[in-house]
Amino acid sequence: MPDNQNTPLPDPGWPIWKLALVFYPFAAAAVAINLFMLGLIFDMLGYGSLSPMAALAWSIPLGVPATWAAGRWVRGLMDEAQ
Repeated sequence: MPDNQNTPLPDPGWPIWKLALVFYPFAAAAVAINLFMLGLIFDMLGYGSLSPMAALAWSIPLGVPATWAAGRWVRGLMDEAQ
């Protein structure tokens, strides 16, 4: 009977960068919503508000680290499930 505990599992084929490409629209949208809500809180506190278009523009570069974090998290879940 072979010892299956020492045999490596095959790579499922989803590296983090591929997951990040798939998740980018969702992560950038979540960042835009959170930035807009933060702008509303700042407006309530007496600071300037952030328009929806400005929040969307800021979410394009700020969505990259959020996407990378989501890709790492999902990749970890996939590794754990395997």
